[in-house]
Formats: sequence, C-alpha cells, structure tokens
Amino acid sequence: MTLAGLIVKNALRNKRRSVPTILSIAFSILLLTIMLTLWHSFFIDDLGPASALRIITRTHVFFSYSMPNDYRQKIKSVPGVAAVAPLNIFNGFYKVGKSKNRFPQGGTDPEQFLKVYKDYEIPQDQVIAWQKDRAGAIVEGALAREQGWSLGDRIVIQGKFFPVNLELNIRGIYKPPVPARGIWFNWKYVEEAVSYAKDDMYILLADTPQDVPHIETAIDGMFRNSPAPTKTESEKALELDFISMLGNVKVFILSMCLAVVFAILLVSANTMAMSIRERTREVSVMRTLGFSKRRVLSLLVGEAVASSMVGGLVGAGIAYGLFRGLASLMHSSSLAGILKITGPTILFVIIVAALVGLLSGIVPAYRGSRVNIAAGLRHLG
Repeated sequence: MTLAGLIVKNALRNKRRSVPTILSIAFSILLLTIMLTLWHSFFIDDLGPASALRIITRTHVFFSYSMPNDYRQKIKSVPGVAAVAPLNIFNGFYKVGKSKNRFPQGGTDPEQFLKVYKDYEIPQDQVIAWQKDRAGAIVEGALAREQGWSLGDRIVIQGKFFPVNLELNIRGIYKPPVPARGIWFNWKYVEEAVSYAKDDMYILLADTPQDVPHIETAIDGMFRNSPAPTKTESEKALELDFISMLGNVKVFILSMCLAVVFAILLVSANTMAMSIRERTREVSVMRTLGFSKRRVLSLLVGEAVASSMVGGLVGAGIAYGLFRGLASLMHSSSLAGILKITGPTILFVIIVAALVGLLSGIVPAYRGSRVNIAAGLRHLG
C-alpha cells in the first residue's frame, strides 16, 4: 500500500469520529464560502467595464429629497460630462399577489438613457420606437421571458407612491452586461400626471475614466452651498452605500470569516490530538518496523490534511449547489448576477481547509512521531 493510500485509510477508519469531524468542517467551510461570496459580490465585483465611466449624482441626504429641476442642465455643463439621464424609482404594482410580479420600475429620459448605458444591447429600431412613444417602455430580456411579454404588448403598473397607473407599451427588449431585472419608461409620463414628481437622481457618462474624479468634485462643489447639496459617486460606491444602510457589513463578514476559521481549527486540532494520543502504541510499532520519524510525521499530518480536505470539498460542493440553485430560482433577478460563486472562491476555501488540517495536525503529529519507542509500546491509551 502506498503512503497516500495508508493516509486515506487511517483518516477514515474511525467513522464515529471522522464523519462528525468532516461534517463539522464541511459546515464551517459552507459558512466561510457564503461569507466570502458575499464579500466578493459586494466589495470586489464590478458592474461591467462601462461602469467605470458612469457616475451618479443624488442629494446628499440620499433619497429623502428630489433633485431641483435646474440641476440637470448645470450638471451637463460640467467639463467631461458626455451625457446625463434621470433615474427615478416608481415602485408600483404589477398583478399583485405573485413574487415574480415584483420588479424594479425606473423612469428616465429615453433620449439620453441609452447614451449613458451604452453597454445595453438593444436593436436600434426598438430604441427609436421607445423614444417616439411617450407611453413606451423597454424591458430586460430575462424579465420579458419570465412574464411572457413580447414587443407591442401593453401592461399596466399600479401606482403605490404616485397616484397614477402606468399603461405602458413594450417597445424594446434589452440585454444588460450584468443581470438587472427591470423595466424603464419615460418619466415624463409621471411628471405630467403628478405635479410633485421630480427627478430622484442623475446618471452621468464621463468622456474618460480620468475625468471621473474631476466631475465628482466639480458637481458637489457647484451645489455645496445650495439648499440641496449633492453627493456624486460611482455606481459601485452607490451600491456600497445601500449595503452600508444595513450596518458595517464589511466588518461583520470579516468577523464571521475569522470566527469560522478559528472554529474549524479547534475542531480539527481536538480530533487530531485525540486520534494521535490513542495511536501512540501503533506509532511505536510502526517505528520498530522501520518507519522513520519523518515518515510517521508525514503520515499523521497527511491524515489531518486529508480529513480537512474532504470536509472542505463537501462544504464547498454544498455551497456551489446552493448558489446554483438560487441562481436558477432567481434567474431573472439582479441578485442572480450579483450573488454568484466563483472558481477562485472555491479554490481559496479548499486551500483554507488544507491549511487548517496542516496547522491542527502538525503539533500533535510532531510529538507523536517522537515518542520513545519503548514507552510507546507500554502505552495503554
């Protein structure tokens, strides 16, 4: 039997101990994978290459106030700004009662929206049809398939915060670079029906990435002493602002990751210490048969690493299946594109599992491999 085969056999021979240990490690790795996926999704993933040129201007107190009417033209005059489009949240109801009927509804300017979102794929004839129809709308492709909508269909969205029901004609179906389940329509529809309807925020397109810092500073400086100061930031920064409303998510995720790794280390170290202590006599017999201290050390550490690796693979596999299942259930939701598990995340947690096995087994294995042979043969534990 090879050394690797002996390691695997010994690691799994006491199933009453090895199985619970592996399951404990698997559960910990599952939690670690979830936390790291959230970290990667929230703080590392971007919104596509074109997102580097997009900037959002809103009131400094977030969505508590709308933007004054004259801000749009003033923002457009800032050097480096290529296009400006309003972004407004309607938040109405479509066929109340089913969760799939809840999706974002945004109001904008059809003439400018696709100049800012140049990475949205949509046929030019559909763009023209949307711009010519005051009641026109464009729909994300996955949402259209889910609802069974086609070009020319007429849908009604009931107002929740605004006393108006939108009767919209689907004029276009677009494909964004990142799943963004939603519908966009002409905000003039709401403004003509509701006197107090104003723009919530503006999305800007910069000429070059180098213009972005200058634009952010120039816009906020322009309105610093006005009744409605602004906050201008990137799309990713706005996403992180939403997340920060839940609290210090970054610290929470990091704390959970550290706690999980510490828990795995304790479980694995305790198991290995008990296992090696009980095998003191066996190790001494191996030494009398010609196994060197280094070979015994390799065997014992290998068992610890093997057990942790099995637990890591099981936990990572469950996490992968979980996120794939969520992506399938929410295939047309923007969360499907955000909460996705990546290959580097899987590789990282497997490496963590291996390192935990190594660290938890190295000390008891070192001591066990150097037990006096005579004393070890007399050991009755």
